[in-house]
Amino acid sequence: MRSRKLPVIICILAVVTMCSMCRKAQTFTEEGYDSRLSGGLATVFDASSKAFTHELNGLSGNDLAAHELGDVGFEQTFVSAPAPVFGGLGPIFNNVSCVSCHHNDGKGTPTAGTATSSLLFRISNGMRDEHGGPQGMDGYGGQIQDQGLFGIQAEANMDISYVESPFTYPDGSTVNLRRPFYTMKNAYKAMAGTYYLSPRLAPPVFGLGLLENIPESTLLSFEDPADRDGDGIKGHANYVFNPQTNRKEIGRFGLKANTSTIKVQVATAYQQDMGVTSMIRTHEASWGQPQSIGISADKYDLPDSTLNAVAFYVKTLAVPARRDVADIEVKRGEAVFAQLNCGGCHRTAIRTGLDIAVPALSNQRINPYTDLLLHDMGDGLADGYDDYLANGKEWRTAPLWGIGLFEKTNGTPYYLHDGRARTIEEAILWHGGEAENAKTNFTKLTKTDRQAVIKFLRSL
Repeated sequence: MRSRKLPVIICILAVVTMCSMCRKAQTFTEEGYDSRLSGGLATVFDASSKAFTHELNGLSGNDLAAHELGDVGFEQTFVSAPAPVFGGLGPIFNNVSCVSCHHNDGKGTPTAGTATSSLLFRISNGMRDEHGGPQGMDGYGGQIQDQGLFGIQAEANMDISYVESPFTYPDGSTVNLRRPFYTMKNAYKAMAGTYYLSPRLAPPVFGLGLLENIPESTLLSFEDPADRDGDGIKGHANYVFNPQTNRKEIGRFGLKANTSTIKVQVATAYQQDMGVTSMIRTHEASWGQPQSIGISADKYDLPDSTLNAVAFYVKTLAVPARRDVADIEVKRGEAVFAQLNCGGCHRTAIRTGLDIAVPALSNQRINPYTDLLLHDMGDGLADGYDDYLANGKEWRTAPLWGIGLFEKTNGTPYYLHDGRARTIEEAILWHGGEAENAKTNFTKLTKTDRQAVIKFLRSL
């Protein structure tokens, strides 16, 4: 009798075990994780100037070849047509290659009209286009192109100046903050009516594959537009038009979360920044302007294979590991960062979704320090430029991973959407709006604790 019951008992135990393994996902704790692995399996240990330039570990041979092909495209200088390869630059543009703006795949430089400039200016008449996005200015489109091919006049040039003012802490310490002012000159035609400018500095491009793979449901769970918890932080998603799928999707990329996918982001950068058309962005940035007569829009400049390879390259860039995680001052700074509720926007532990094609992006526990949502950052950082659901005071929470390496990767570090902040401390002090409470409480800290917070951020 017992011998007949044994198989039944084994089956019951097996079913119970399987059911327990199939339970719903639960909140995971910090215990058991290596806090250095900001990108999970997509983390690379390199703190040099090339920290942002590495591919994910474990790419297949074909994927590695595609990544390397995309790397070539990312670094390639485009020239005017006709050209056997990498032709189609212009007729008006901001720069000649991806890497010219995203230095070492990292942050750009807030200058305009030079070979190393990475600051562009979106422009709008304040109206909405047919998809709910910002409507460009007549004759200028949605972005000011400040360079042109030989014989082609640029749309306009931008002068940048700064006014510095001291900020005084309650303990008497001071730091200088600088506010940028922009003046348009040499416009090729008069502006027809009121216009709104939005300066945007090229952001780092590493880790984007992980951010693209965060489930939409996760991002929406971070929303709190009614501020139900009363912490002053709201946050909401942007929904933007995807010209490839012809539908509205949740925004993840761009400084106002105004792009939904890496591929569209890459195609738009080629078109707007370099005047290079593709299967997604088929028209010249200057199309419709009197000076562009004779430039054909019947075929696009960038081969599909190159666009796909560059998008894949960006998607498969690894995240640099954290440093000094056992340092006592860094740990103190991390604790104070949490006490200030900086994590209300700069979210730490997030799980990515499933990516069958690239295992290193799939189901990873990452620490990007962003929620990818829009937040009101106050009058000090306002640009007055509406971008889909983002109003003139709202910006997407910037990921903080890698922020401590900007000085190495860019030579001179710049922070915030327009590069006005020269230090992490300055960037913190510019926070307002939903971040006003956290900023104010930061200023009330002892100098020792403020330095600890900054040292913690420099460890990311």
